[in-house]
Amino acid sequence: MKLKYTPKHNTFKQFRLKMMTWTKHPYFPILVLGFILVLIQMIGSTGWIRPSLLNFLSPVLIRYMVSLGFLLLLGYAGLASLGTAGFMGLGSYLIGYLFQTSGMPAELAFLVGIAVSLGLGAMVGFISLRVEGMYLAIVTLGLAEILKNFFTYSPLTGATDGMRLSFIKFLGITSSNTVVYNPINYVIMVLMVLVMIWMVNIINSPTGRAMLSIKNSTSAAQAMGISIMKYRLSAFLIATLLAVMGGMLGMLRTTTSFPGTWGIDLSLNVLAAVVIGGTKNIWGVLIGTFIVFGLKDLVLARIPFFQTFSNAHLMFSGALIIIVVMFYPGGVIRAFEDIKKLVQKLYHKLLTSWKEYTYGKSIE
Repeated sequence: MKLKYTPKHNTFKQFRLKMMTWTKHPYFPILVLGFILVLIQMIGSTGWIRPSLLNFLSPVLIRYMVSLGFLLLLGYAGLASLGTAGFMGLGSYLIGYLFQTSGMPAELAFLVGIAVSLGLGAMVGFISLRVEGMYLAIVTLGLAEILKNFFTYSPLTGATDGMRLSFIKFLGITSSNTVVYNPINYVIMVLMVLVMIWMVNIINSPTGRAMLSIKNSTSAAQAMGISIMKYRLSAFLIATLLAVMGGMLGMLRTTTSFPGTWGIDLSLNVLAAVVIGGTKNIWGVLIGTFIVFGLKDLVLARIPFFQTFSNAHLMFSGALIIIVVMFYPGGVIRAFEDIKKLVQKLYHKLLTSWKEYTYGKSIE
């Protein structure tokens, strides 16, 4: 007897096919992640979630956005930079100074910060045409140290006392360092989703493939007519933009900035997050960021040794880099892929064994 499919069955089948198409879209998991994070914030605003969890998420997500810029710079363009912390500090002090001293609205100061980051990125990008490899890393490190010393000794930034704002207002949201629950977290999460989507588009576009070709062989890329200057400049512009933007978001969230925050240890931690997570995968970098910046607050901070020696977490990050480079050059995301394959293999093996037990072994 044949079953007759009614229009309801056809509608359900079409809906299921559409759902399968949507779930396979690269934007789908990003939007799901954004929805979950916003939901956590909404629940947290009611007091059902501890404020410590909400205060833990936002700085990690800010550093994740910065790490995405470094992912493009290192993983696709093959360029090394140790100036990330200095660029973040510049964004932090810039928006604070323009809001507090000049009386400029924070929204306009944010746009000024973006313009400054593009100019700075173009300058460093042109430098990258002259020097490469560790020499480029040394140049960017020197630039970051110049910025850090400026933050430490300049009266414009509050010198060693740092910059403290009583409040800052951005998009109608008022932030202060006395607020337990900060609505600016919504802005951070929305921007993080937009940056992730932007990065997926770049990676899967001709721009991402051109950057990879330059990383693999500069001579071959030039022979194919790829402009080295164009794509190296683009990589530095995007990376510097996200670093400065991360610093500005940090100031909008905490309304404070101290010169000691923007040292080389932060740049090395961003590098560690990208290397540990995976230099070519945005989800791997997300995992690496939580390992480097989140594990310290959630786990290491509770261990007496790390409480006594506050910078000892750098040794932990260094050990992770060594392990990943030796056993998983593609980052911990490769380990998750291997685990997934192992689970699928075990599942098929168990399914085959069950069928043989239930129906008997098939005779070929």
